[in-house]
Amino acid sequence: QVQLKESGGGSVRHGESLMLSCAVSVSSDDNYCLAWFRQAPGEEREEIAAIDGDGSTRYRESVKGRLTISQNNAKNTLYLQIFNLIPDDTAMYYCAAERCNEFDLVAPYEYTYWGQGTRVTVSS
Repeated sequence: QVQLKESGGGSVRHGESLMLSCAVSVSSDDNYCLAWFRQAPGEEREEIAAIDGDGSTRYRESVKGRLTISQNNAKNTLYLQIFNLIPDDTAMYYCAAERCNEFDLVAPYEYTYWGQGTRVTVSS
């Protein structure tokens, strides 16, 4: 029902900025919530940003202020802008989707559609 494919990862130095993209393809006209997760080596996957159907957003407190989640008007591309990258940002970044109502974000554990991930490595 949903296909997601991340791109834009790579190796960067601390202080640089990065734009990640996720191509979104859905087979129905249902409303979807979209989110970015990341997973560092040996750590649990965590939601860092989410967006619902009306554009409301939610950010993980630890990264709030350094990133922005957005989508294009056609809602077929999800973006994550990361500013002032630090080594702790090193992780595999995934986009995720789940059916939801237009106005409410779903909980992180509810996401069932996932991309393959794009790796971000930040050196000091």
